[in-house]
Amino acid sequence: MNLQTQRLWKFFRTAMWCGAGVAAVLGTTPVRAQALQDVQTASAPLVLKAQGSFYIGGEKVEQTQGELGNLGPGGHITVNQMYVRYMVPQNDRSPPVVMIHGATLTGKTWETTPDGRMGWDEYFVRKGHPVYVPDQVGRGRSGFNQAIFNNARAGSTPPANQPEFLRFSDEAVWPNFRFGTKAGAPFPDTQFPIAAVDELAKQAVPDLNRGLPTPTPTIKALSELATQLKGTVLMSHSQSGSFPLAAALLNPAVTKAMVLVEPGACPANYTDDQIKALSTVPLLVVFGDHRTNPTGMPSLPTWQQRFEGCQALIGRLKAAGGQAQMLDPAERGIRGNTHMIMQDKNSLQIADFILQWLDEHAGKPSARSK
Repeated sequence: MNLQTQRLWKFFRTAMWCGAGVAAVLGTTPVRAQALQDVQTASAPLVLKAQGSFYIGGEKVEQTQGELGNLGPGGHITVNQMYVRYMVPQNDRSPPVVMIHGATLTGKTWETTPDGRMGWDEYFVRKGHPVYVPDQVGRGRSGFNQAIFNNARAGSTPPANQPEFLRFSDEAVWPNFRFGTKAGAPFPDTQFPIAAVDELAKQAVPDLNRGLPTPTPTIKALSELATQLKGTVLMSHSQSGSFPLAAALLNPAVTKAMVLVEPGACPANYTDDQIKALSTVPLLVVFGDHRTNPTGMPSLPTWQQRFEGCQALIGRLKAAGGQAQMLDPAERGIRGNTHMIMQDKNSLQIADFILQWLDEHAGKPSARSK
């Protein structure tokens, strides 16, 4: 072993003991691990009548041995199904709430926050609402159809036919989710728990939404879920923002209310007949702060433009006799809320505003669970 090799080995050995050195050499950055003690436990027990999971929708297709990955023979599988996890409180006196996540994420969005606080799924249950949390079709435990990728690998499908898997870099998230002007530069009043931003990064998953049929099967599955629940509140976030509107158009009678949290879009092309149908369902749109901050994604509208598009939709629904409202915490003197408002440090304060609105517009229960 020559002198240069000895020095290099000594460096790597020291780096391994120090923990971060090897990661720096390899071009990666170590991520702070969330310790179990970071996850907070509520002082009062969570009392449930039921909890579990199930699937909605899906279709049977036949695939070849190659499309299935060459482990076994060809045959039939189910694709385009939607996984749903649920909790029903012991004192169930409120309409169920279905919480739908956004792009590159899963139902984890609504669970324990990145810094270990109670998520909206549990909080809404404690307030008396049964909560149903899906993973969108093509994501998380809903799975995706692998056939096109195996066909491309085998050469029977051109590689360019493969849909793109979408991910956001950690750096891109900062301006787009409005944590700050750029990575590592938070807004002074930001409500997002910046010390736990790496925990949010762990929640991101490859997003195959671009490879799904149009419209996404998630919309039909949401309508089917609302029908099976005999009426529900549909709550969306970001990329799924317009899903409650689309699902309600399939069957307005089973949608008790719609809550769009930081929606990626409020469509402007609804016909007058569609607006009339949607006006029968109460609508609340929720937006955070710093909407004029450049997103770093020039191909997409700014969050202020999306906010204004939703204001326009609210105006059309109200003109048609509907109950539609914008919840902008900044107008109430509450500053710094982000795109991940359900994970912000004041997330339960925002949840209380939504719960109050639901009491007023989706049926007020005779008593609230504690």
